[in-house]
Parts: sequence; structure tokens; C-alpha cells
Amino acid sequence: MTANEPLIPKHGGYRKLKSFQVAQLVYDITVRFCDRYIEKRSRTHDQMVQAARSGVQNIAEGSQASATSKKTELKLTNVARASLEELRLDYEDYLRQHGLPVWDRSDPRRQSLIDRRCATADDVAAWVKNEHERGRRGGLNGQKSGQADTYPELAANASLVLITVACSLLDRQIASQAKAFETEGGFTERLYRVRSEKRASRVASTRSNKSTTSTQD
Repeated sequence: MTANEPLIPKHGGYRKLKSFQVAQLVYDITVRFCDRYIEKRSRTHDQMVQAARSGVQNIAEGSQASATSKKTELKLTNVARASLEELRLDYEDYLRQHGLPVWDRSDPRRQSLIDRRCATADDVAAWVKNEHERGRRGGLNGQKSGQADTYPELAANASLVLITVACSLLDRQIASQAKAFETEGGFTERLYRVRSEKRASRVASTRSNKSTTSTQD
């Protein structure tokens, strides 16, 4: 316990979380992907968009809830992680059902996208376009791609790469939140500490006043 521990600690600030930023990017590119490649009236379209949105919203809600409930914060962050895992499976299903490959972990395009540090959906789209053109000119091994339109493969795999980054960040965030909950407790424990601190302060002040009065006498 620190001196003068506030009852309501600093909370929110989720927009500065890297996990939130990447999850929001995943949401933006998923909306574009679904509008372009998934039938808008299909259940899959709605499910993918909602799963991506859930990832973003639950990170934000968890951050806000952290002020009064570390348990709720941890729960909502886990929900965000689960939503992105659901979205990952949807992208993998799309690739499999369309006869397109899921990039291996060693595929250099994965690291290329990560190194690009895309901040917006437009940044990702520009990277996809560059990779598409590079593939048509000669590909990774100097051979032209046999597929005229590689955009669906590139876009879906780019989304999977960013989902992996977001999930990794959330895994670390969840571990940190769990540790904080174990060591610091939640709102009830903090309330007890703050009350105890104030009670001790009042007792010390009363004793000090009595001591001063006794000395003057």
C-alpha cells in the first residue's frame, strides 16, 4: 500500500494501449474485407464484423471498469481475446473454403507487414497493393504468381497477422492484470486499505494533540 492511496485510481486511457490500437485496426480492415469479399446479407459477414468490434469494445470497457473492479477488467479483456480468436478462425475458414493458403509462420510477408507498423486501414491496403504488384512482377522467388488476383489471399492473411499481434499483446495484458489482482486485490480490498489508512491517521493525530496538550500543562 502506498501513502494516501486513492480510492478510485487512475483508469481508462485505453486509447494509448497498443492492444486497443491494433484491435481497432483489425476491426477497420475486417469491415473493409467483409464488405468486399463476404456477402453482406450473410451471417458470416455480421459475425466477423461483430467479433472484430467485440475485441475493440471489451478492451475499452475493461479499461474503464478497472477503477472499481479488477475482476471485471480481467473478464472483459479475456472476452476481447476470445472474440479475436473467433475472428481468426473465420479468416482461416475463408482461406480454406476458397482454396487459398494460410501463410506459414516463416513466410517473410508476415514480418514485412509487422515491420511496416501500419496505423490505419489505408496503410494496410497500401501494403497489400504493393505485395500484389510485387507478386505479379516476380513473387518472392522470382517467379510470377499463377493467380491473377491475389488480393483476397493477401488481405485475409494480413488480417491474420495483425490478429496474432493483437492476441499476443492481450495475452501479456491479461497476465499483468491477473498478477495485479492477486497482489493488490480489487475495489473491496482497496476500500479497506484506504479506510484503515484514514483511521490510523486520525488516531495518530489525536495522540499528537493529546501529547501537545500534556506538554503545555
